Amino acid sequence: MSDTVTTESVDKPSSRRQPYGQGFLDTISTGWAPRQDPEPRARAQAPFAAKRRAAVSAAFLGKRVVIPAGSLKQRSNDTEYPFRAHSAFAHLTGWEADSQPDSVLVFDPMGDSHEATLFFRERADRTTSEFYSDATIGEFWIGPRPDRSGVARDLGIATATLEEFEQRDGDLVVGEDDELDTFLDELRLVKDDFETAQLQLAVDVTARGFDDIIRELPRAAAHRRGERIIEGVFHQRARSDGNWEGYDTIAAAGPHACYLHWTRNDGPVVPGDLVLVDAGVEVDSLYTADITRTLPVNGTFSATQRKVYNAVQEAADAAFAAAKPGVRFRDVHEAAMQVIAAKVSEWGLLPVTAEEALDADRGGHHRRYMVHGTSHHLGIDVHDCAAARREMYYDGVLAPGMVFTIEPGLYFQADDETVPAEYRGIGVRIEDDIRMTEDGPVNMSAAIPRTADEIEAWMAKLS
Repeated sequence: MSDTVTTESVDKPSSRRQPYGQGFLDTISTGWAPRQDPEPRARAQAPFAAKRRAAVSAAFLGKRVVIPAGSLKQRSNDTEYPFRAHSAFAHLTGWEADSQPDSVLVFDPMGDSHEATLFFRERADRTTSEFYSDATIGEFWIGPRPDRSGVARDLGIATATLEEFEQRDGDLVVGEDDELDTFLDELRLVKDDFETAQLQLAVDVTARGFDDIIRELPRAAAHRRGERIIEGVFHQRARSDGNWEGYDTIAAAGPHACYLHWTRNDGPVVPGDLVLVDAGVEVDSLYTADITRTLPVNGTFSATQRKVYNAVQEAADAAFAAAKPGVRFRDVHEAAMQVIAAKVSEWGLLPVTAEEALDADRGGHHRRYMVHGTSHHLGIDVHDCAAARREMYYDGVLAPGMVFTIEPGLYFQADDETVPAEYRGIGVRIEDDIRMTEDGPVNMSAAIPRTADEIEAWMAKLS
């Protein structure tokens, strides 16, 4: 990458930076054409974000509420990770992937409501040293920063400079505290129309990413670290058609599929094995999909692989059938686990009956082969609403507008001597994104092949 200059460099050279000459300093601020700002556009999410802010205002009357976007995070030395605003900030402002580090949303009490203001760093005038000398925020280095009046028009919210926020006297602040975190996450439990449309967009882009992976499986199989080929292929789709991945891609081939959060992705992709791919595109609005498909590398399931795969699909179908408005969220998981327990009992893998394994206090034997839960809420975070109270989440009831995953699996690790040899090293997960409606669940990712027969036909078509 290019050499880095900080504001200190204006006055003091370093071991790898040269001071600016007087000729540069005399002329750098002149000779620039007027900036051509983009035409203002009212963003589709603006009215939805305004309603969310109104809910926050009603819940915290008389309190000054501060929601920071967050800052750049150091990766190493003077390099940073790509900036992504805090989810609560993005949800309440509607500011997407183009939001700015260190911005702050403030709710100031005004009688029986609040005045909301978005504070962010104003663009530097070209006569200031920041423009050319600060490699972190200077526009000479990172490109144009947004105009404050344009952001105000786009998002439908008052804006002010970050300096104005920093100069204000402190008063009662509800910042990052448990009460606020819980409220903001529970506010996201039911998605509005904008959110569900963005989630469907994320699913659709993710589907194209899975097509890409299948087309490139031969290249992955030919590479000693084929898992990284899969990861890279999906990353290209995520960056070209979206903002980024919503989480680190899991490209787990062979026995790696039995490690639930395998993200090293440094292993081979061997014909005859399965590869479990858990991946989701985050679109520009920051909403993400979360899809898992398990693929036979050579395009055809073996008899044992198909047996395990079909069991997982049966569990997923049972969970989907159990998901109805008004039922408890955890009932979805319990429906899947009944199938999982029955299958591993039928295969002789349990020391007790399926019924005994399902006993909440004395059982759980089947969980050795599926230790994770079946579902989680999905939205602007891949594990959305994580700060919600248990009675609103796991013990809560499903309602129209909720979006969540269904993702049962079976994992027989390569060194697990409780299972016959033919099962060892097989890991299968099927994950779909589900939107609850008044009429019942809708599988948002149903267009991505999910049965064993459909997957074999899909792979044959794209190979």
